[in-house]
Formats: sequence, C-alpha cells, structure tokens
Amino acid sequence: MNKKEQPQYGQAATQVNTRCWPLTAHTKSEQEQAIQEAAQLLAQGQTVAFPTETVYGLGADATSTAAVEQIFYAKGRPSDNPLIVHVADQSEVELLVQPYNELVSHLMERFWPGPLTLVLPVRQGAVSPKVTAGLATVAVRMPDHAVARRLIRAAGCPIAAPSANRSGRPSPTTAAHVMEDLDGRIAGIVDGGPTGVGVESTVVEVHGDRVHVLRPGGVTLAMLQEFCSQVTIDPAVDPEGGMLHHGLMERVPNTSAAPGVDSTVVTPVADSKIESNSVSTAIVESSIEQISEPNRLSTYEHELELFTSNGDDTNVAASTEAPRSPGMKYTHYAPTGVMCIVRGASADAISAYIQADIADAKRRGETTGVLAFREHIDRYRADVVAELGSLSELNQAAQLLYSALRRFDDAGVTYILAEACPTEGIGLAVMNRLVKAAGHRIVQVL
Repeated sequence: MNKKEQPQYGQAATQVNTRCWPLTAHTKSEQEQAIQEAAQLLAQGQTVAFPTETVYGLGADATSTAAVEQIFYAKGRPSDNPLIVHVADQSEVELLVQPYNELVSHLMERFWPGPLTLVLPVRQGAVSPKVTAGLATVAVRMPDHAVARRLIRAAGCPIAAPSANRSGRPSPTTAAHVMEDLDGRIAGIVDGGPTGVGVESTVVEVHGDRVHVLRPGGVTLAMLQEFCSQVTIDPAVDPEGGMLHHGLMERVPNTSAAPGVDSTVVTPVADSKIESNSVSTAIVESSIEQISEPNRLSTYEHELELFTSNGDDTNVAASTEAPRSPGMKYTHYAPTGVMCIVRGASADAISAYIQADIADAKRRGETTGVLAFREHIDRYRADVVAELGSLSELNQAAQLLYSALRRFDDAGVTYILAEACPTEGIGLAVMNRLVKAAGHRIVQVL
C-alpha cells in the first residue's frame, strides 16, 4: 500500500532562507551571539528550531497568535492539536497558569528541568488560544538543555514548541533531521548536536493527590510512582505501549504465516462495527471473514481507508474536541513505507515470522526493512536492518528509534517489520511511538 501524502493544514508556509547556527563548532562568544540572533527572530514572531533533551522543538512566541500560526503552517500540523509551552525558569509558570497545588510544585522541584510536561489550568490571556487549541488548560515544561533555556531567556517570552518535523514524520533528534523536513519553511535552526532522551516528554495532569499520565515519555511510571503513590494512566494509552483508537482492534487469523508459526494480524475497524466508543475497551478477538494474502499488509487498504479517511488521521479521536495532550489524537512518527509491529511469547517465533514475511515481501518486489534489538539483529536479511540497541538498555531504543525510522525513508524502504518493545521503564514510551508509527498494525505471534 502506498501511503498517501499527509494533508496540509492551513496555508502553506512562505519560502524563507533558513539559517543554521552550529553551536558545537563555535566558541562560547560565538555561541552566545548565535543564540541572541535566534532569540531576536523569535521575538520578531518568527519560528526557530532548537535542541532539547528529548527531541528538537520548533519554537515561536507563545503569546503571539501570528507567531504560533507559523508553527502550524510550517509543520502542516492540525490546528486543534495543543502545543507545549517551554519556560526557562519555574517562576515563569506563575504568569501562565492559575494557582496550583503542592503536588504540582513538588513535581516541578523533582523533575524540572527535565522531560516532564504538566497540563495545568491556563491563566486567561496568558498565551495565544492557538497554543491551547481552545482548551482551558496549557501544557508547560522546562527543558533540561542549557541551549534551550538560554534561548528562551534571551527571547524574553515563553516558547510554544512541538517537535520540529513535518506533521506525521518521525521526530527529529538532530539538526539535520530538522533541515530535511523544514528547510525553507522556518527562519532558523540552532544546532546543539544530537538530543539525549530521544523520545518526547511525559505529559501528566494532576488531580488532587493523583498524577494522571496522558503520554508516556522520558519520566517513567516507576519514577513517578517513587514520588507519588497514586499514578494512573489515561485509558487512551494502551497498556502494551500504544494509543487505543476510538474503535476496537480485530485480530485476523493469518494462515499464510511461516511454517510452524501461528499468528494473527491486528488491524483497526471502523465505528460502524462496534457498539461503544470507549477508548478503554480492550482488544477483542473477532471471527470475521479471513482476507486474502494476510501476510501482505497492503491488502488491508480498504479497512485502513475506513479508519484514516483520505489518508488523513484526523478520525482517530472519538470526538471532535481537541486532545488534552499532544500525541493523543493523531498518528505520528511514521516512516513513508508500510510498517507493522510483530510481538509474541518468544524471540524465536517472532524472528521466524519476520524473516519469512520479509522474504515474501522481497519476492513481491518490496524494498524491505527490519527494526530489531541487538540481541536478534543477526537473524534478519532485509535491505535495511536497523538496530534499536540492547533489550537490557531500553534508553538506547529511545535514542535510536527516530533516526532508524528516517533511515528507512532515506533508503526508500516500502515494507517494514519491527520487533515489539518491552514496556518496562522508558520502553512504554518507545512502544507507544512504535505503535503510532505503525498505524496500530500489529502481528501477534502465538
């Protein structure tokens, strides 16, 4: 199945000369001059990409609607998707949000600066309504990156910043990724080298004495649980690491799997096939008619069209309301080729299925890719085999994921199978991104 081009939201960005400041090659005085130049552009209402400890962000003055609109134009981002506001100091939060409780203060003290975003009641008029997508809350965080905080201070305003990539593409972890996606569409890029964490921040709401996770990220559930005894996960977050759709998922028996391997393919179903829109409903078994060529994911095009109208992913949410957090409504992080995740009880069964299916895909003329952990990398023979690091060090998977997905695009890979990621620690965030990148296409090897 050829993935349709992502739709554009709002007007196209005007072609501009995108400047780049490579700070790693500059002296301290030259770095300061570069930051001041970039900050001046932000103060003038232009967009500048900058490094954080998670991914590169595309920043604009959060108080200016005209400036924030440039983010949506450059990215092709849906305007009902809220943005995270970045601050350089905790004291700046007081100007953005209404009074908050002691638990929020303790979370800031414990995890800021760092990859934790807090969704708080917004102070009226503090930021552009484009930042909040019309919600009564605003997402705020203080990045753990010295360049980012220096830039925010120099700009003299809070900075709204989603990831600095075209909407739907893998997030950028280097300045080169930003240039690849946004050259000519933004005013500048502050190049601070590769990012550290590699996946976006954890997003939480605080309800009294309870921390409620809207998006998993660099601050893990275990870290939150050490700090707060009541930690809950939003029903939209699949416990296997994905984001549950407004519909259920059907498991299609796969009789064309590798010899000796029994598996099912999981694929989205349309609203008309379910009785409830509850996102907390678990994946269910379904005795639907078996489709032809189940090994080939392109045969699901008719079902996926019901789910992603005209190649768009704006039907993923059950309602038309803006999501409470970035990453809750739209498909993100996706490579150009069709991607599917393979999970199961044993590594042997998973690798046997993947290699057999990759061989079939090659015979069909596909350019193939496999995303796997170091312990299994030698088992695969594909056109591109990308490593996620070691299973014992899932932080490596977070750091390598987006670069690996972009590597598939660079090589023109059309068909990708990925090993599922364990969901312990930061693995929950990695699996969450994998599932969304794969459009929730999952093969369960039994």
